Amino acid sequence: MLPSSLSRRTFLRSAGFMLGLPMLESLQPAQAADGTPREIPRRMVAIETNMGILPQFFFPEKSGRGYALTPYLQKLAAVRDQMTVFSGVSHPGVTGGHAAEKCFLTGTPHPERGGFRNWVSLDQFAAERIGNRTRFPSLVLAMSSENNQTLSFTRSGAPIAAERSANRLFQRLFMQGRPEDVAANVEALRQERSMLDFVADQSRRLNRTLSRADQQRMEQYFTSVRELERRLFASEGWEHRPKPRVNAPPPQDIDDQREFVRKTGLMFDVMKLALETDSTRFVSLFIDTTVIHNITHHGNRPEALAELRAMEEGQFEVLGNFLRALQETREEGQNLLDRTMVFYGTCMGSANSHANTNLPALLAGGGFRHGQHLAFDTTNNYPLTNVFVSMLQRLGIETNEFSTGRGTFRGLELA
Repeated sequence: MLPSSLSRRTFLRSAGFMLGLPMLESLQPAQAADGTPREIPRRMVAIETNMGILPQFFFPEKSGRGYALTPYLQKLAAVRDQMTVFSGVSHPGVTGGHAAEKCFLTGTPHPERGGFRNWVSLDQFAAERIGNRTRFPSLVLAMSSENNQTLSFTRSGAPIAAERSANRLFQRLFMQGRPEDVAANVEALRQERSMLDFVADQSRRLNRTLSRADQQRMEQYFTSVRELERRLFASEGWEHRPKPRVNAPPPQDIDDQREFVRKTGLMFDVMKLALETDSTRFVSLFIDTTVIHNITHHGNRPEALAELRAMEEGQFEVLGNFLRALQETREEGQNLLDRTMVFYGTCMGSANSHANTNLPALLAGGGFRHGQHLAFDTTNNYPLTNVFVSMLQRLGIETNEFSTGRGTFRGLELA
């Protein structure tokens, strides 16, 4: 039983909040000990649209480097040499149609089954290890009317609430609070640390009465407590540092969900500023296109296909604008896209059939040898989770596996 001074509700709420949160170490200096400039950082952006796209307008006919751009890829023509298009890929075991949207960055099989528990998402796995180097270890964003839609999950499989307002995101990133606001934030962080000490002490008492298996689970919990303590300490330090200044006005949010393309463009603008100012190095963006759900079940009707194609071309146009903006931004002799991996795709190969195979996906930037179409077997798909291993290694994280990925992505080489 839990100690009387620690209610079950308090214990579970604390555990759920702490498990899987990013691990933060001491803040990194701007220069090395010998006075040399710090290394230019590597970054990662992951984007999912949840209703699939029309595959005939995305997938090239030929593989390799001489492929012809399809209508959707034409919108990305300016960065053709800095992107790789994938076909014949999927997440092994991830089925269930729309249910797969929550597994796009985790690769956790069978989300449609009862008792499903998600794994840690790619962005949070990276943020645990190196997210401490920026004010925000990661940004979890969504273009959605649903509060619970997100791409990011903690190590315990809990969903991380996403910011859905481009205006609020801008305020968090760049608007300096008044001195009294900063003081209040610091005091709140200190109170959280105090509460953390209390919960940890009560949990250690409980640990002595548990089985060996439960003690192992509690040790994982204690590790998470220690990680959160370090995060809170680092957050207190960031509160006293001035936020970066940007030469851009705060965006005005668009309330009409049917304008999701324009809304996404606004979010992309703020994301670019966040990366440019090194406020964060990891961003996930969930794009909810439920407003076009009816026409994704088009039944090959010409009028529905034409309407759907127009909406999807709009999505690729704003994606292309985002990639070009990164490409045109200089950072110590390179462009921002060279240092930023942008992974884009959908959870369904075809929303018309709710298939979770042959997923349209691409990877841009990040210093890979791009300009190609990597085509795999459309019947026996190649694991898309392998690209996550390649991305983690590109960040400098030593791992040979992630989720169902057991090695780097075949054909994807460093520049």
